[in-house]
Amino acid sequence: MMEDYTDYNAKIVDGWVEDGWEWGKPISHDEYVAATNGDFKLVLTPNIAVPNDWYPEPIKGKKILGLASGGGQQMPVLSALGGICTVFDYSQKQLDAEKIVADREGYDIEIVRGDMTKPLPFADNSFDMIIQPVANCYIEDVQPVWNECYRILKSGGRMITGLDNGVNYIFDKSETKLFHSLPYNPLKDASINEEFPIEEEGIQFSHTLNEQLRGQIKAGFQIVDLYEDTNSEGKLHDYNIPTFWASYVIKK
Repeated sequence: MMEDYTDYNAKIVDGWVEDGWEWGKPISHDEYVAATNGDFKLVLTPNIAVPNDWYPEPIKGKKILGLASGGGQQMPVLSALGGICTVFDYSQKQLDAEKIVADREGYDIEIVRGDMTKPLPFADNSFDMIIQPVANCYIEDVQPVWNECYRILKSGGRMITGLDNGVNYIFDKSETKLFHSLPYNPLKDASINEEFPIEEEGIQFSHTLNEQLRGQIKAGFQIVDLYEDTNSEGKLHDYNIPTFWASYVIKK
């Protein structure tokens, strides 16, 4: 490609947001107000809300990084609960959504545009919590991200992540027949583009349990809790086939 694949993906996500992408629609004013009263649902995977005991107690005053978490969904909730929040994303449209909500509701948030495949622009031991919705499917190598997250978290800090388990990449668009063996990597297999054009899907990658969960352990994290989730619709959802994980880990 003529440009770095992460630059390409950022432009693709910008287009999705303009087209009304589900994960680029900011929460409403009423949802924000409800969150200030402790009434909220925060999701990192399509359906299941993050359990309340995964959050620090209290959230108020905690320094929180939303990693690849633009879109005005997770960070406004955590800001409403009193978190001191920073959002980091490579899609400018996702970051614009964060500013829209912050301006509308009158809270402060640090907004940083950057590529998470590069060293993160934060000092060691900067954050009490990192939260990341499903986003690692847009990068080829996840281990450097886990290593950087470990570096910038304070001792005892927690990281909460949504993760794709790779099952979606096995099937064709109708989710009725096997399409491709794993790993799924359009940079190394051009045939993928025939069923899933990168102009529509962006450049996505499957990742294994070894890369995702064992990778967090290799970075130094201790796993506290996990759950599985499904797609929000489609054949795999209808058959209740897990396609996502969420993990809660702490820095020892």
